[in-house]
Amino acid sequence: MTAPLKIAIAGLGTVGTATVKLLTTHGERIARRGGRPLVITAVSARDRRRDRGVSLEGMVWYDDPVAMARTADADVVVELIGGSGEPARAVCEAAMARGRHVVTANKALLAHHGLALARAAEAAGVTLAFEAAVASGIPIIKTLREGLAANRLDRIYGILNGTCNYILTTMRESGRDFADVLGEAQSLGYAEADPSFDVDGIDTAHKLALLASLAFGTVVDVDSVYVEGIRHVSALDIGYANELGYRIKLLGIARRTAQGIEQRVHPAMVACTTAIAAVDGVFNAVVAEGDYVGRSVHEGRGAGGGPTASAVVADLIDIAAGRSAPTFGVPALALAPPGGAGMAQRRGAFYVRLMVVDKPGVFADVATALRDEQVSMESILQRRRDPGEIVPVVMTLHDTEEQAMAHALEKIGRLAAVVEPPCLIRIENL
Repeated sequence: MTAPLKIAIAGLGTVGTATVKLLTTHGERIARRGGRPLVITAVSARDRRRDRGVSLEGMVWYDDPVAMARTADADVVVELIGGSGEPARAVCEAAMARGRHVVTANKALLAHHGLALARAAEAAGVTLAFEAAVASGIPIIKTLREGLAANRLDRIYGILNGTCNYILTTMRESGRDFADVLGEAQSLGYAEADPSFDVDGIDTAHKLALLASLAFGTVVDVDSVYVEGIRHVSALDIGYANELGYRIKLLGIARRTAQGIEQRVHPAMVACTTAIAAVDGVFNAVVAEGDYVGRSVHEGRGAGGGPTASAVVADLIDIAAGRSAPTFGVPALALAPPGGAGMAQRRGAFYVRLMVVDKPGVFADVATALRDEQVSMESILQRRRDPGEIVPVVMTLHDTEEQAMAHALEKIGRLAAVVEPPCLIRIENL
């Protein structure tokens, strides 16, 4: 019989525990797919006494995950600790220095240190695999690196954070505002006690940087991602979006431009008729656009123990079967400089909501600010007319440059009749 693939797992939280369960309960099926048994020989976590609901019998326990990566009887180390720094990075480096393959679900680590780790893997002649790091229930890493490898990809975008998608979906369905729905998401376990990583767009930015590297053959460049979260999106905006024929989604978008690769994360209005508009709740979706394949749409669960463990084990099966590919699709030395395109020159349509004191002359002042920056209005909505009261005014603007739009809103925000900072949401033509 072919020798088993021996696995050490660092981190026994939700994903680590689900990975142990999957490897043990589906062992025969996994062995057939990988061509040999996959056996867990060692594990490491912070609390040895915690009951995780799975048997760890026969596995050597390590209190120190880095020591496990160096000394365990293992061919592969699975890093499920998380975080962009230590000990996760040290675990990966120690494993590769000992000639062990690494499988990780750690998008933050790869977004910040992916190039260095890819170079280390290549120098050691081992695999660094990360299918579980992005939209775990969707095999998008393998799709970009292998299935779409023959295409020139010009744009990739998607819903990459289930927490934000759940919040925006629930706000639309219930009419409730952000803070209320966020509290519910936290009580249900969909959002962390500190939700900033999700709702401020950081998690999506990490994932987008990895997808952009794979799609365009460029160095991972998370520092060039424009990032904006969903805290400013109100139930009022979602209602207006629906009236205008749109859904609001937090999107990660990367595309080729003449200035380089543009990477941005922000709430966006997308037409209700698009495939991505129908992706609700905790689901993720990724759309890749290639010159030969056209538009390729992928949807699935983007988080949770089961989907993430499924992606981790998929990487382990590839390693067991001897299938490997460069971490980001091409050798690390062949990755091109990203040449990031800034936001100032981006052109697109916009939704703007103003809260104004309803009095004569307000529209004229707003129109003057737009005219001065050569911003063209497409439509305007004002449902209530209560002279002297504060009312919402909604505008949609034709395609214009970000810089011009920002200057116009700065002027509008200084008008005495405008009582809140203007709310801007980009309208995406997808």
